[in-house]
Amino acid sequence: MARRTLTSAKRLRDRCPICKAEIHRPFSRHIREAHGESELRRTVVAAKKQGMPDAEIGARYGVSFNYLQDAVTAECGANISVLTRPKRIRRWEPKAFGEETTTVWSFKQRGDWATHDGRYRGNWSPYIPRNVILKYSKPGETVLDYFVGGGTTAVEAKLLGRRCIARDINPAAVQLTLENLDFARPPESLSGKTLPCYEPVVRVGDARNFSDIPDGSIDLICAHPPYVGIIPYSANGDGDLSLLSLQDFLREMGKVARESLRVLKPTGKCAILIGDARKSKRVVPIGFQTIRVFLDAGFALRELVIKRQHNCKTTGFWYTRSIQHNFLLLSHEYLPIFEKPVAMQVAEPTTLWEYCLPSQPLIRKLRRVEKENLETTTVWIFAEEELEDQIKRNLQARFASTDGYFEEVTFDGVEAQAVGRPDKRVSLLHIRPPKRLADAEAVAAYRASIVNIAEQHMNLLAPGSHFVVETWDVRTGEALCPTALLMHEDLSKQTELVLKEIVVVVPSDSELAENGGSMLNIVHRYLLIYVNK
Repeated sequence: MARRTLTSAKRLRDRCPICKAEIHRPFSRHIREAHGESELRRTVVAAKKQGMPDAEIGARYGVSFNYLQDAVTAECGANISVLTRPKRIRRWEPKAFGEETTTVWSFKQRGDWATHDGRYRGNWSPYIPRNVILKYSKPGETVLDYFVGGGTTAVEAKLLGRRCIARDINPAAVQLTLENLDFARPPESLSGKTLPCYEPVVRVGDARNFSDIPDGSIDLICAHPPYVGIIPYSANGDGDLSLLSLQDFLREMGKVARESLRVLKPTGKCAILIGDARKSKRVVPIGFQTIRVFLDAGFALRELVIKRQHNCKTTGFWYTRSIQHNFLLLSHEYLPIFEKPVAMQVAEPTTLWEYCLPSQPLIRKLRRVEKENLETTTVWIFAEEELEDQIKRNLQARFASTDGYFEEVTFDGVEAQAVGRPDKRVSLLHIRPPKRLADAEAVAAYRASIVNIAEQHMNLLAPGSHFVVETWDVRTGEALCPTALLMHEDLSKQTELVLKEIVVVVPSDSELAENGGSMLNIVHRYLLIYVNK
């Protein structure tokens, strides 16, 4: 994959900032030859410190975004996007704040109250820890963040009257956190409520080993692990999980999960924000794999929140690329809320729904669908009344050949209904779930049926055709059954299908859902999109 440049460099004559020689921009070749690579790095970092925009630095010095990011990380010891700190605090809490009530969280504004400034690249919005802390802890209880980064969680804990233990393996991140905690909080910091104030305990520490924290002493864990292989968070890489391979990352996160389980009190919660990656135009389900690591460590899953990402390009360059190369821009992350020590019980797969290939050759040829105004990200939001039609339209336009056949499988009662043509190879197979997946037993039966359908269709699916499974998470008592995760594991182990996309579908009016009490209203569903090798 080509390195992303900041912007196109224009051929303008200007003076070298080092020797003042008049030369053409960009300066990178001249500085490297006349002054050396280290001087080029110092020069671009100096420009960054002076407040020059990234795009202008790229045009002036002819460097890529990754080059600038690496230079800043080497200079500062941490991946910081803004090298100047805001001078004053404008307000202590977000305007018109209301706790989230559904499983889809969307924050169009990142949040800039208190000392939150987004300097630490890739850190999470303060709205996330604020919601988690308010939902799953009480004033005076202890919150642990072992990937503290720039201190977002620690700042929120201090504002909300919680004790906090904040750790990071990178000393530069710890220093940045201490800078952001350097404020005197007013006594009334939560909409006029008087709260206790505790100064977070911040120090260098490894999330894989908290030998100094006693068993069962933490009320809530609230952490944002590094994005493996995407954003490097430190200069030397010593212990930095973001620099590991995926398999090594998952193995080390297993150690983090086991330590998390140990230090949490019974029924304590652990909230982890994690996202997927993409390789060779196919999604890498890091989110599902990380959730599995925590489940295998002994956690139960209480909630699985989808966090929408904003500022994703949907027009122009990225729209054209998305259609041309048939991939979606990743625009969601997962926020699983785990609980100790309740074990989630999932029934062994049994078959409640029977499925066999249709006996009548019912032809349903794909109609031509115009590739205009299609969804280009992994979050599809449609009005409730047109949701089903829009799902079908986008699937057909993106993942089916216009001269092929498609088959739908829907579940009516206890029998799967199929339309298609068994003597023809299909271009797109879309499996729609039963109207109700009421419990773990129903989920197990649906899982078994999906594998059965996939196995029967292997000879009917043309090479390069797509197999789409639609599903949603199911609540089983106070635990949550991660149906999409389980189905993906089934299909990965028992078929040769290759995962291409994970799409989250959300009704546009879901934000109006009423508060579901202690549990969130499940408003999203998944489309697991596989390609047949």
